[in-house]
Amino acid sequence: MLENVPELMPTPCDFSSRKTFARFRFSGLGLPGRRGRRGGGVPVACALAFGLLLAALSGCSRLGSRPAVDSVYVTAKETYLRDRIAAVSNRTATVENGEKLEVLERSRRFYRVKTEKGAQGWIDERAVATQEVYDAFVSLAKEHADDPAVASAVVQDEVNLHLKPGRETERFYRLEEGDKVQLLERATLPKPLSGEAITMRTEQGAVGAPGSAPPVAMEDWWLVRDAHGRVGWLLSHYVEVDAPDSLTRYAEGQRIVGAYVLTTVHDDGAEQADKEIPVYLTVLAPYTAGLPYDFDQVRVFTWNVKMHRYETAYREKNIEGYLPVTIKMAADPYGKSAMAQTALPTFSYRVLAADAGPVAPDATTGMVTPGRTIKKTYRLEGNLVRRVAASGSSDEAEAHPVIEVKKVGKGKRR
Repeated sequence: MLENVPELMPTPCDFSSRKTFARFRFSGLGLPGRRGRRGGGVPVACALAFGLLLAALSGCSRLGSRPAVDSVYVTAKETYLRDRIAAVSNRTATVENGEKLEVLERSRRFYRVKTEKGAQGWIDERAVATQEVYDAFVSLAKEHADDPAVASAVVQDEVNLHLKPGRETERFYRLEEGDKVQLLERATLPKPLSGEAITMRTEQGAVGAPGSAPPVAMEDWWLVRDAHGRVGWLLSHYVEVDAPDSLTRYAEGQRIVGAYVLTTVHDDGAEQADKEIPVYLTVLAPYTAGLPYDFDQVRVFTWNVKMHRYETAYREKNIEGYLPVTIKMAADPYGKSAMAQTALPTFSYRVLAADAGPVAPDATTGMVTPGRTIKKTYRLEGNLVRRVAASGSSDEAEAHPVIEVKKVGKGKRR
């Protein structure tokens, strides 16, 4: 009889074969000790065949549990492998961010994995990234390996790097508070709204005049590169530009977007332990996300060796400036004096031209790409900042974020 059993058994993992299963059961095969339709006891061989059938059916989930991925990588700062998927389980190993795990099995939203040291256990899929995500981060790092940094910054909290700007994008590497990173480029996207906020916006738009809905809140993202060469996106409020407290006190309520050392000045009377005091070029912007420019103010701080403090040597405000700022040692090609032929700290930045038209971030990528820009170059000569330009050249008209009202005579404006 055992030779005929396979012909009656359903195909493994084919749950549409219940009629076959029923035909198999009611043709005389039942549980041991019970009677079939004809009242006879069930032979032992039939009971064994029925047991084999149940084992085949129960093994269907096992046959379909082998995952398509071979490896996953830990995205959590630190987590544990467990011996079973249950409310009460035992820890079998500790794994950390970036660690590679070999996948042995998958069940629901869990992977059974093995570490490089041979420990095995179950881990939640939300705590890992797939091989595809890992490869995408490797490609991102290669793509931006040689990008110049627009500023240096310090991470303000524990945060994961994202593959693309956006809260719901894939994430992997984890940075710790205090880590140093290089800022590469900025993107700005609409801030996700909660259900309540969406309802309020809909109601306000319905009762108000056309176009009266409140403006969409935006948030800025930075593409950063850490000390290990890893690259990814993070929210701008998780980083602060690396600048000393002695400099940030002069920010006047603005956010320092970039702080660059032009040169150093020796001051034996300075309070700092290091008597080589940096001379800084800074670019600043309001604490507002979604701006169509990177900065609206440029300021150079030189060091007064008599007063032992920073002083403003150059300042330009109300501009629409764009990163990067370039710094080098160079002579003045238009000057004729001996000093003009001396290589001195020189910096350049770009501002939006008046005829460039409005700038808006790309709706998909969030990248801000200006139209025509004007390059402006300056040199630091001692404590003076001078424009590098051809004699007799005229300044081009520039765009301004705030329209300035010029005064004409006493008490009159135009």
